[in-house]
Amino acid sequence: MEREWMTGGSAAGDGVTIDGLGDVRRAPGTRVQAIAEGPLALAVVGDCPVTKQKLHAALPAVRAGQWGELTRWPGSYWVVASDGRQRFVCGDLAGMRAVYYTLRGDEGTAWATEARLLGRPLVPDLPWLVARLTVGEHHWPHRSPYEEIHLVPGGFGLLLAPGAPPHLIDISGAEPTDELREGAGRFGRALTDAVQHRVRAAGGVVGADLSGGLDSSAAVVLAADAGTVHAVTYTDAYTSGEDMMFAARVAEHTGIAHTVDMGADEQLPFSFPAGQPTGAEPVLGAAMYAMDTSYLHPVRGLPLHLTGHGGDIVLDASSSCWVRLLQDGRRREAHRQVVAFARLRNTAPGPYWKALKEAAVLGRAGSLERAAQALEHGRITPQAAVAGWSWCRLGTGASWLTDYGRHQVAALLRQAAGDQQPELADEFDQWAALRSVGASARGWAPYGHALGIRPVYPYLDNQVVRAAFAVPALARRGLVAYKPLLRAALPELPDWLTSRRSKGSFTAQRIAGLARHQGRLDELTVSSPLADSGLIDPASVRTSLAQAARGQSAMLIADLHQLIVTCWWLSGQTTRRQVAAC
Repeated sequence: MEREWMTGGSAAGDGVTIDGLGDVRRAPGTRVQAIAEGPLALAVVGDCPVTKQKLHAALPAVRAGQWGELTRWPGSYWVVASDGRQRFVCGDLAGMRAVYYTLRGDEGTAWATEARLLGRPLVPDLPWLVARLTVGEHHWPHRSPYEEIHLVPGGFGLLLAPGAPPHLIDISGAEPTDELREGAGRFGRALTDAVQHRVRAAGGVVGADLSGGLDSSAAVVLAADAGTVHAVTYTDAYTSGEDMMFAARVAEHTGIAHTVDMGADEQLPFSFPAGQPTGAEPVLGAAMYAMDTSYLHPVRGLPLHLTGHGGDIVLDASSSCWVRLLQDGRRREAHRQVVAFARLRNTAPGPYWKALKEAAVLGRAGSLERAAQALEHGRITPQAAVAGWSWCRLGTGASWLTDYGRHQVAALLRQAAGDQQPELADEFDQWAALRSVGASARGWAPYGHALGIRPVYPYLDNQVVRAAFAVPALARRGLVAYKPLLRAALPELPDWLTSRRSKGSFTAQRIAGLARHQGRLDELTVSSPLADSGLIDPASVRTSLAQAARGQSAMLIADLHQLIVTCWWLSGQTTRRQVAAC
């Protein structure tokens, strides 16, 4: 399957030109619709059913500089436009269709959809990578894993004009609704179209993940109403039997072809088999490549493969919505909901409520400053996370930092505190989460290419995201019902599916993978550039790895997963640099 890419500005090189956009090049085989009229030009590149007539009707928006209006078609795509004076380029709201750029002095700005096409050395930004695994990537949405290479954040576009610095343009534009019911119909129509227009256009059998969770199950039900689906499910001795039961029931309900892959120890996480692509950035899915290779084989080569990836973000919301209530002065309502939520889950509401109040008082900048101070004060001891949402949580990864590493991360946090980001908790959190799943999908693209899979992510389409985010986060956060937006938006889904409240866990599977590959993973972290550069202490990591492999501390798993895939990715970058130097 052909890889889709574009370059522009001073990065333009080999490739096929796009009508009216002479310095923009694309890969042969890249899907594109373009139109040019006088000084105006507009191209939509990627997975989008837009017609020439609709492109022509959008030219007045190009002339007026209404750039966000060019991102409201179905699908997943890049947009490039020119009004004769300025050039605009953007990907999707989730950042899955990435745009990277770098400054080249007198040559101007170079941009590309892959960092490797920018024509400059790809030098991993080690302090940022260690900050990313310590406190999360969402504090620096404009940074890439490489020095001197910037990333256009999801929800923004890049505006370029001769003699002017590059400018980021907000294209997020969701029209808010007051309540769940008002926005549910719009969301249901957007999601249905996102799934079904692709299935119909495929003109044959399409693949689909069917984990048994709500997100993939809903996508499969919608797809089965529009065409022929072959769903695949992975299971093993460590995954959820309940998930498997729901997957089988969805397959029976829809009458689709369904292949279940029973995995063995060879498919456990963290095996990193020979020949696995390294990819352009560290991604959690890298640890699951052996599993993906096994269960996706029956649908290899199909026109597209549907996934439920991103459903958690658009269908649900975090407890940041209660912090937002506190920020808005609605303390009594926030307290009532927090207490009800905690009691329904047999949890003490006191610590939960205290953490949320603290988040509201500190705000984003204050929370980042406090985290920076804690890092500078001395070694962080791993401890159970306090329930409740936080702007910046120091995870287990902070305990692996050296003195030098802690000061590097603290400096980056202080820098981030001054950056422009949403200051309302629910807005900040939903965009952070959306960009994170977008990065995950983007990072998995090389694996899909190697496996003959063309994934599509209907939950991450611009119009689906906008329809979901138009519904207040508070309304999407169910106290009793799980993902109430899905039930309200698609009432035709079977009640036994939308009434499910549980969610499968992969913790046991990851623990088994850590135990099986413990020795090799220890070597990987010891030899990592993060250790060589003095940012992390391998002995501290070794202790955590041993505890997790014995199943003694599940709270370590997520941070270890991130560290391991980062170290593995860096090993590939090191090899490439060594080869290039020969």
